[in-house]
Amino acid sequence: MTGRPVAVRRGTAPAGLLLVAAAAAWVWVVTRWGDARAMPGTMGLGLAAFLAVWTLMMAAMMLPGTAPVAALYARTIAAHRTPRMIVFTVAYLLVWAAAGLPAYALAAGLGRAGGLPAAAGTTVAAAVFVVGGVYQLTPLKDLCLAKCRSPVGQMLHYASYPGPSRDLRAGAHHGAFCLGCCWSLMVLLTAFGVMNLWAMVALTAVITAEKLAPAGHLVARAVGITSIGLAVAVFWFPELAPGLTGGGTATM
Repeated sequence: MTGRPVAVRRGTAPAGLLLVAAAAAWVWVVTRWGDARAMPGTMGLGLAAFLAVWTLMMAAMMLPGTAPVAALYARTIAAHRTPRMIVFTVAYLLVWAAAGLPAYALAAGLGRAGGLPAAAGTTVAAAVFVVGGVYQLTPLKDLCLAKCRSPVGQMLHYASYPGPSRDLRAGAHHGAFCLGCCWSLMVLLTAFGVMNLWAMVALTAVITAEKLAPAGHLVARAVGITSIGLAVAVFWFPELAPGLTGGGTATM
């Protein structure tokens, strides 16, 4: 009768470690940026600093929804579980760190919208909302979300990875599906402000609900429709996209 408790402990401990890491990242975000106003573009950061901040943000936002997958993967590891799960998590975060490169380029480019006339900045914000919202409704989003929501098949795939690179490859593989699932939500940060704390909290709740809630697919579609609605509303309420409009007003 000891098999099941041992299996449960194999999963809960790594999941707990991911949640602790996420909590530590949130503490850093809140203490460092909690009082900052929504800032356009790259927040004045160079590439290296932006990537460091971006990776900590991704740890805070993505690890809570990834903890159940990490728990499931941990149950497939017989020995040296903690160091191997660290490798899995680091590989997962490296995927998101790499995504920081195009994110930096996008933020730098869109940050120039803050210097454009109000109507132009609002139009850019609307385009961002449309892109993020439409992707939420695509089959590719559904595919990536399904891999994140039902990863049992992925566990069998990961078991076929040979040698010591298994954990690195498994973490990167799962990270790639999470990136495919959630990049559209991260694009919305350029509209809300990359370090907009309340936007980060709301998007973290969305990401976690999409992956873990029974109606996660419906949550994804509701967010997509809402984002498209924001693309229209932002012309009347530019403050919806402070990261691109400065929260100012636009004339119709």
